Amino acid sequence: MSTAATNGASVFGAVHLGYIVIETNRFTDWQRFGTDAIGMHHDALSRDLMRFRLDDQECRFLLRRGPAEDVVATGWHIDDHTAFEQIEARIRAHGVPLTAGTDEEAKLRGVERLLRFPGPKGITQEIYTTPVTSAEPLRMLASGFVTGDSGMGHIALTSTKPTQIRSYFNTVFDARLTDYIDETISGVKLKIRFLRVNERHHSVAIATTRGLPIDPIRTRVQHLNIQAANLDDVAQSYQRVHELGFDMALSVGQHTNDRELSYYARTPSGFEWEVGWNPIVVDETTWEPTTHQGISVWGHLPVGQTIVDKLNQFRLGARSLARSEDTVPALSGAGIADD
Repeated sequence: MSTAATNGASVFGAVHLGYIVIETNRFTDWQRFGTDAIGMHHDALSRDLMRFRLDDQECRFLLRRGPAEDVVATGWHIDDHTAFEQIEARIRAHGVPLTAGTDEEAKLRGVERLLRFPGPKGITQEIYTTPVTSAEPLRMLASGFVTGDSGMGHIALTSTKPTQIRSYFNTVFDARLTDYIDETISGVKLKIRFLRVNERHHSVAIATTRGLPIDPIRTRVQHLNIQAANLDDVAQSYQRVHELGFDMALSVGQHTNDRELSYYARTPSGFEWEVGWNPIVVDETTWEPTTHQGISVWGHLPVGQTIVDKLNQFRLGARSLARSEDTVPALSGAGIADD
């Protein structure tokens, strides 16, 4: 029996990816990337703070000035106070510290209150129950984005300890394994695990190298995903990314497992940003995890990658052998058998 199952009823389905906090000093580039390329609504709060919206929720992305050039926190919308308190009790029961966000922090994130606690790879995890909505009409190039019961998209991590990260999200959120992908890129064999916390095919993806455990990605996240409302939004934003001179990581393609049609752009901070359309919705009554060969049915080809880029990635991977990856052992040590 999993650790989560021993701490009350399952919270699966009551958890949704709600917002993401990014730390960057590249505010001008990020504003152009978010509004002019991807097509989101932008709000400038101060010289050191700005937000992007996808829908009526006040904040989906909070950008604060700082040197990390990375995601530093993920916010999870919990449906009700019962599930919220259940998650809080689980974390306390494992001896992991929780901190209440200040009123100012909650206001910046567009929520009424929040709790934060340590997460894998140094990404702070935050939970909240009540998002603040805005009456201000959306000003954005995109026609809309899919959020709602599925949450706002997903995050993808690379890890040398994928079983522990999977166990972490199982313990905290009762995450379920959706499926696996086996892929070989530039001679490196990868296994990717996809975890869901609601009807969305996955809210967290975890990629690891087979054999020698290396992490070739500098940033805490490999990519973020948001779901466009229609196919035209994907095509038009893809064109804007090119025209504005932002780097494209992978061309348009379709994934093998969730069938999402998407492309990957490179953000001003270096991690990738996936804009996708029409992924499948998991039917809990019939779904069985399977393993897919290769990440794409078609497309998703590297754009502009040179041999120097590949060598730099291998250098980063070699350096990761000397780094210790934080998995929050108290929340990630039990309940999962993995291959």
